[in-house]
Amino acid sequence: MSAPLNTSSVWRDLQQHRQSWEGVTLRQLFQDDPQRARNFSAESCGLYLDYSKHLINPETLRLLITLARARHLEERRAAMFAGERINRTEGRAAFHVALRAPKGHVMRTAGVDVVPEVHKVLDHMAAFTRSIHDGTWRGATGQPIRKIINIGIGGSYLGPEMAWKALRPYRHPGMDLGFIANVDGATFTDVTAHLDPAETLFIVSSKTFTTLETMTNAQQARRWVTSALGEAAVARHFVAVSTNVEAVEAFGMDTGHMFGFWDWVGGRYSMDSAIGLSTMLGVGVEHFTAMLAGFHAMDNHFQTAPLEQNLPVLMGLLALWYNNFWDAQTLAILPYAHDLARFPAYLQQLQMESNGKGVDEDGQPVAVDTGAIIWGEPGTDGQHSFYQLIHQGTRLIPCDFIGFCQPLSPLAEQHELLMANLIAQAEALAFGKAAEELRAEGVAETLVPFRVFPGNRPSSVLLGDRLDPHTLGALVALYEHSVFTQGVIWGIDSFDQWGVELGKALAQRIVAELQSTARHPHDASTAALLQRYLQRRGG
Repeated sequence: MSAPLNTSSVWRDLQQHRQSWEGVTLRQLFQDDPQRARNFSAESCGLYLDYSKHLINPETLRLLITLARARHLEERRAAMFAGERINRTEGRAAFHVALRAPKGHVMRTAGVDVVPEVHKVLDHMAAFTRSIHDGTWRGATGQPIRKIINIGIGGSYLGPEMAWKALRPYRHPGMDLGFIANVDGATFTDVTAHLDPAETLFIVSSKTFTTLETMTNAQQARRWVTSALGEAAVARHFVAVSTNVEAVEAFGMDTGHMFGFWDWVGGRYSMDSAIGLSTMLGVGVEHFTAMLAGFHAMDNHFQTAPLEQNLPVLMGLLALWYNNFWDAQTLAILPYAHDLARFPAYLQQLQMESNGKGVDEDGQPVAVDTGAIIWGEPGTDGQHSFYQLIHQGTRLIPCDFIGFCQPLSPLAEQHELLMANLIAQAEALAFGKAAEELRAEGVAETLVPFRVFPGNRPSSVLLGDRLDPHTLGALVALYEHSVFTQGVIWGIDSFDQWGVELGKALAQRIVAELQSTARHPHDASTAALLQRYLQRRGG
């Protein structure tokens, strides 16, 4: 059992270093170092990271990298890429990096090179996608498939939905995608309201084919299709991403069109596996392949770049610096791209499910705070809602701004305004506006306190040339490995998610109570809520 993290010498050195920041301003740091922007930036895989507007100096980075090495980041990284069982509580590898390995690349876990099997599934997905696109695969009435509905939850839906919205400019002609995750029946009704069952294909994404929310929605979809087209239509309007052959067959699907994945693929790391079938159907095989190449490029960068120039490592260390030494409880993800509207939600699951842990890998309570609360909205929408708190509130909120130099929209002038806002917001957060500047502008003294911007609010700016499939893959992998970096330093298992189990288990018990006369003992609040619901539910 290792000693608590906060008792290590480098942790204490960081605590002492943090005390030296009282009274230091970003204004002064930039004045003292004309090369600061160049010295605190890095670039790889089509992404440029400017982290100069952070409350750091060379000594901060030296100490953080010393901490990473003391916590064996490089060795743990090598173990992940070697397919070792680093997901200790589940006894599994966390081998999602193998999902984007090119053909011919050798990646072994448990002594088996998994790349051939990965590409066998990818080839199966590609053949199916092309059969939908060229009309070889048709619905039960002979009509082509035009609408794809992915039914899943958590990692089986957030990644594909995020990717579809991000890559809609690359959509295959005539294809449209929808997503059903929430077990609320209003979701199903809304998504299917204007669809023709004869032109609709459902992808049921559940590894075990037993996930309660997913299978509830899948059964409703089955009723929707068969009531219009008959029982025989199921095999032409449903395919599965699953490993449960018997359950898929019992549902009525053709198991020849069942797409599998492996126990070393965690749900929130699965958008580039068969879980991404809806993405491939939406944007085509070539664009999906380009996204995988972007993932792989960032994997290579993370695996080989020195820590001092390693984008995921730098971002992970910055997140830890604020989380553990500045008491920053949240991180705002602010994409200045309409098509990345679901990216903050995607990162919520990636980061909070991965690093929302209260015990370390030895089962002991962690000695320091772990994962931050992830939130955000696209700019410029957020500027007129929560930016007020970021600029002038009492909480320190580090921000990740994400933007692209080339617009996908033909409205180039509006893109100029969008990017001007991104750059301006990072500048305003860093440097603020002092009282003496306001007075020099003639602002009334009574208003000066209200119009002061304190500045010293840290942010990263990530710039890509264009939001294309390759860049999206690199961007997702960047955050995946940043999460891994933080988890290694905290000594937690970033790849299990036991915290989602208890509520689901209790819900299944309560469902049985709602549907029968069975009763279980509950606390007074839960019993009262059940009683009120039963009395007032109607029907």
